[in-house]
Amino acid sequence: MSLPRVVAVAPGSPAAHAGVGVGDEIVAVNGRVPRDVLEYRWAADDAEVLLDLTRGGLERSVLVRKRAGEPLGIDVHSAVFDRVQTCDNHCEFCFIYQLPKGLRRSLYLKDDDYRLSFLYGNFTTLTRFTEADLERVLLEGLSPLHVSIHATDPDVRAAMLRNRRGATSLRWLRALLDHGVEVHGQVVVCPGVNDGAVLDDTLAGVLDEYPELASLCLVPLGISRFNTEERLRAHTPEEVTAVLAAVHDWQEVFHAVLGRRLVFAADEYYLLAGAPFPPAEAYEGFPMHEDGVGMGRTFIEEFLGHVDEPTGPRSGFFAAVDGAPATGYRAPRQASGAGEPGVDRVVLRPRRDAPIGILTGEHGAAVLEPLVGSLRRPDVRVIPVRNDFFGGTTSVTGLLVGEDLARVLRGEPEGHRYLLPDVCLTEGRFLDGTTPADLPRAVEIVPTDGLALRRVLEDVARPVHAAAGTQGSRS
Repeated sequence: MSLPRVVAVAPGSPAAHAGVGVGDEIVAVNGRVPRDVLEYRWAADDAEVLLDLTRGGLERSVLVRKRAGEPLGIDVHSAVFDRVQTCDNHCEFCFIYQLPKGLRRSLYLKDDDYRLSFLYGNFTTLTRFTEADLERVLLEGLSPLHVSIHATDPDVRAAMLRNRRGATSLRWLRALLDHGVEVHGQVVVCPGVNDGAVLDDTLAGVLDEYPELASLCLVPLGISRFNTEERLRAHTPEEVTAVLAAVHDWQEVFHAVLGRRLVFAADEYYLLAGAPFPPAEAYEGFPMHEDGVGMGRTFIEEFLGHVDEPTGPRSGFFAAVDGAPATGYRAPRQASGAGEPGVDRVVLRPRRDAPIGILTGEHGAAVLEPLVGSLRRPDVRVIPVRNDFFGGTTSVTGLLVGEDLARVLRGEPEGHRYLLPDVCLTEGRFLDGTTPADLPRAVEIVPTDGLALRRVLEDVARPVHAAAGTQGSRS
């Protein structure tokens, strides 16, 4: 078990006034040793909080006085202090098994931890869930949670998870719903495995056994060029059409019985089918926006000016628990100070009226090109970037890496402005470990929403955050 280490103290906060500093390690909160940031937050809820700290090997105690319920103003290095509950499934479709070697260690961690499901929206299969976990979820109100269902047939689910507990672990889903916990579900649709009749059986099983689910998203199987599972393959066009037809048919059934659609298809299905996204109201509030359900529709509505604020959660969103670090794909997209003039290098930026190229993945280009074309501006173009790094069916913008962006930018002219959506970055780095400063052209990092892009193109927003490239030195 590690001690929570303070990585930030908010200026003027109760912790700052009490003398808590960055680098302090928290041994106990009011005499309680927290296992995770959730217990830490509960223990620190009182008006007087006694922190037992270590600093430079020396132990000391600090009494923090504040209003009851007021945050201490501390961020710690990790959300879990004891040990992340790792996944004991061996799903053939798991994308972690399809990653190349040499990436950041954190990318290879397979978690199946309900705490991270609550904090960050990670999906859990519940195969390691226990009575004690259920008790804690109910006692501390850890809702919503996110559960990977994949199939409601016990044998099919166990085979997909390659874990015999997969056949029985959905009993915990039933227990969570019985106690009023909000749960969002997911089905990764694998062609020839859980599509077709099995998918219909799963959706019927949801209606029969788990109708209280808040929502259920269907996402297509993702395959990288590093896949070693022989039976995994991409959807055929006919299979894509069949999945969408099943979703729309079952939405009518759910709406007739429950008064809501409940099941939604990921945007990729509509892009693969060349079909338009459903209208905004069909997504019923976009409950699974960050799982790729409705992102395309919200982007279109934002870009066209039909809304005044971004519709879905912003980059870096996670459950608001004081002290919890924003990590993984919900982490801050831009590293603090990266690329600012005078911080790490001189930035020679293109003029504001220079031609603009919008970098995006192949799926993103399918959404952007009609929108940009409607502007009738010859100075603005979309630059699709093929994902050779991961290969396979990988076409989403969020998985673009510096290596592929550099390959494309070397063939682009100097002196143009290149816009890059922030969804490609986690704390200022791409998945391959490179940064925007490693690219052969300077790029401007813009928020991944239609409003932000439109404002940049209209040149009415505040100057966007520019990340330094080598400005053609390797072209």
